[in-house]
Amino acid sequence: MIRRMLVASVLVVSATAAFAQSNPIAERQQLMKNLSQASRAPGTMLKGETAFDLQVVQASLKTYADVAAKAPALFVQGAGSGETAALPSVYAKKADFDAKWAQFGKDATAAQASIKDEASLKATLPGVLRACGACHEDYRAKK
Repeated sequence: MIRRMLVASVLVVSATAAFAQSNPIAERQQLMKNLSQASRAPGTMLKGETAFDLQVVQASLKTYADVAAKAPALFVQGAGSGETAALPSVYAKKADFDAKWAQFGKDATAAQASIKDEASLKATLPGVLRACGACHEDYRAKK
């Protein structure tokens, strides 16, 4: 009886994990939406439209670093077809693609340590955003 319950539990956990990973395109798209949302407030701060808010900036940079850590694993062979803007070059040049994500993550983490005020935001954040956009030319379809 206990053995059957253990086997059933393992199967449920395995099925849940498989289901969660069964749609990497949707997961990637959600991560990209997270990046977009996280960029809005710091973007308005860069333009001088809103006041500098260190907590908001730090939360955005944390989102950047988290997404940079998670995203590469969702670009797996076989997950390139369907409703996606990812180009086939993602899979043909996977090492370069992954390196760009790693650089974006490093830049976001470094920015967390260096951005303390509006001046450091304006000096640092554009470089982080360029690192974010580094994949767009080679790896993302134009809309």
